[in-house]
Amino acid sequence: MCGICGEIRFDGGFASPERIAAMGQCLSPRGPDGAGMVLRGRVGFGHRRLKIIDLSEKAAQPMEDPDLGLTLAFNGCIYNYPELRQELQGLGYRFFSHGDTEVILKAYHAWGRDCVKRFHGMFAFAIHERESGRVMLARDRFGIKPMYLSQTKDRLLIASSLPALVATGEVDRSIDPVALHHYMSFHAVVPAPLTILKGVRKLPPATTRMIEPDGRFDDETFWSPPFGPQAGDEARSAEEWRDRVLDALRLAVKRRMVADVPVGVLLSGGVDSSLIVGLLAEAGQTGLSTFSIGFEDANGEVGNEFEYSDLIAKHYGTRHHKIFVPGSELLEQLPGAIRAMSEPMVSYDNIGFYLLSREVSKHIKVVQSGQGADEIFAGYHWYPPMADAADPLATYRGAFFDRTHETLSGQLRPRWHAGFDASGDFVRDHFALPGADDPVAKALRIDSQVMLVDDPVKRVDNMTMAWGLEARVPFLDHELAELAARVPSAEKLKGGGKGILKDVARLVIPHEVIDRKKGYFPVPQLKYLAGPTLDMVRDAMGSSRARERGLFEPAWLDKLFADPAAHITPLQGSELWQATLLELWLQEQGL
Repeated sequence: MCGICGEIRFDGGFASPERIAAMGQCLSPRGPDGAGMVLRGRVGFGHRRLKIIDLSEKAAQPMEDPDLGLTLAFNGCIYNYPELRQELQGLGYRFFSHGDTEVILKAYHAWGRDCVKRFHGMFAFAIHERESGRVMLARDRFGIKPMYLSQTKDRLLIASSLPALVATGEVDRSIDPVALHHYMSFHAVVPAPLTILKGVRKLPPATTRMIEPDGRFDDETFWSPPFGPQAGDEARSAEEWRDRVLDALRLAVKRRMVADVPVGVLLSGGVDSSLIVGLLAEAGQTGLSTFSIGFEDANGEVGNEFEYSDLIAKHYGTRHHKIFVPGSELLEQLPGAIRAMSEPMVSYDNIGFYLLSREVSKHIKVVQSGQGADEIFAGYHWYPPMADAADPLATYRGAFFDRTHETLSGQLRPRWHAGFDASGDFVRDHFALPGADDPVAKALRIDSQVMLVDDPVKRVDNMTMAWGLEARVPFLDHELAELAARVPSAEKLKGGGKGILKDVARLVIPHEVIDRKKGYFPVPQLKYLAGPTLDMVRDAMGSSRARERGLFEPAWLDKLFADPAAHITPLQGSELWQATLLELWLQEQGL
């Protein structure tokens, strides 16, 4: 788990050590344990290291293999690297280190760009071929590890974060109106390859990109599972589906214990994280460290779920750390959380994960987390209505979108209009792709392949890595996800949603955390803006930079400020906070 960056020139020039150093400095929180740079004429890579596997300097990066003529910059973890190493040794490869980084080098040499299909894990990496001059970029199936790009005819810059590219001073920093449309409509999800800035793009998940020395490139999607039962699945009983999911989840959790340092768990007290703790205990794990966070209550909403996390911690005898954040500290730390965002992310969870990660990183370097279960096993409230939807697109939009295209047109200043219903068109086109026939499957596919990537997964990566903490997500094991995609929608929807996962949980954890109302990571102070928090919002939106930028219609902002609590999106987000977060993020990036 680290930060990577690099420059590839197409104009005959040399990669700049100054630009790579500037990006590397920006990425330093992601890798506090070491730094490296390798320059090979027109290609240069930089790396910031967080030592998790093979703690020796033999595993330092960027890693070169002179015999194979390959140089690698890698961020992530390949969980099945011991098995792959053994297979590669059988093919005659010799190793000088003991970690997963060198396995990628050898695997690429042995199997080419298809090597990624053999990897179980999370990854973003760049490999340079000395002889051909080509560079291959790759990103894991769920985009758990980020890969930002800025390409012109003369050069390509790559980095693990968008701010690292901005730090070079060489990217177009103007706002992309289409991305702005997604941010304001598609619940702040800006699908790859777009970002909020015109000059920065991101490599889509499950993609390899082969780049020729002259800048031409081609992309290959290496994973796109079908959604819906496959041949023979119709005969499976509910109990058989349950047992298959339990076995796959056991393996996913076990895989993510691979490390040369201790691994803990972020324990919210919900079904997902509680299941991880229960399965680790079942496997004989002892002395497990768990961590929970809570905030002050506001507007009648409870700001913590300690009741349930305490129950699980006591039941399994974990070394539990309970962190309470007063409202004053939340406001004080908010700028740091916003700076840590590679892109503006409106969810209240961000500050929670940021502060939780700060405390966890004082004790441990690696944690497992429950993200992804809702998108894989249908845990959100909008999935049941999709089952009988006569118009799946309208049903999904009505539940998930923050506003309609027509409403947005009256809230943005005319110069920022995309000119078409960018978000609506995107969802319509995604729903029309083959491989997901029923409406629930269509929603699960777009949520797991798009929304998940650019909301929960990105949030966890950004906030944990801001403190040099590695987060692993077993529910996004690709074999588990492939199995979940085959489970009939009815099995996932029963019991109000996530039914089959609840059936699994009943075999492992106490029922009290299963048979309860679904919880979220509550931060009421940012939903119901008042007092000092509202003052901060007024200052941001009334600043000279915000006025000069002129994103929003003043009349709409006046309505929001007159009664912030009256303007809540269908997904229970504050419209005023959504607008303010974007402005705060732009200002934190110096834009």
